[in-house]
Amino acid sequence: MELSLQSTTLTLIENCLQGNRESYRLLYDQYAKAMYNTAFRILNNQADAEDILQEAFIDAFQTLKNFRNQASFGSWLKRIVIHKSINHIKRDRKNWVEVDRQEIDQYAYQDEAEPDEAEFVYRVESIKQAIRLLPDGYRTVLSLHLIENIKQEDIAQLLGISHATVRTQYLRAKKKLLTIITQQDLL
Repeated sequence: MELSLQSTTLTLIENCLQGNRESYRLLYDQYAKAMYNTAFRILNNQADAEDILQEAFIDAFQTLKNFRNQASFGSWLKRIVIHKSINHIKRDRKNWVEVDRQEIDQYAYQDEAEPDEAEFVYRVESIKQAIRLLPDGYRTVLSLHLIENIKQEDIAQLLGISHATVRTQYLRAKKKLLTIITQQDLL
């Protein structure tokens, strides 16, 4: 199935490069929902996620000739969506909590004492709702690290903040998420 999807995608890309408008639409339809979800998880705003989705597809279609098939088209497009989402956050100047060394050490010790997250079985929709309730910085870092699987060092570089700030935001986000889940009895 995956091989057939990949060959279908490559055929659509070839057709797009030849100017076939229907292929552009089919390629958009194939990836739009997943890319919207990625942007929404990072931005937590429907209108912003829709704007990022459109901008990402415009950029992807304008630079489609640069797609080298070294990664899947979906991965390539997702990187565009993530970068555009992060740039949007930077433009809006989301507040990042700066921390001092003592506070980092405090969280490092608390991290060891946290309950084993594998013990909990969550309903997917409830978790998504809880994540949406997180402050912007927490939600962004948590989404990029846990859902998009981006290393914390790379997140720091992408967001233009220190690795210590990313780590602290991530630890606080996990703690806050567990608090939200517990308070809303989502366990």
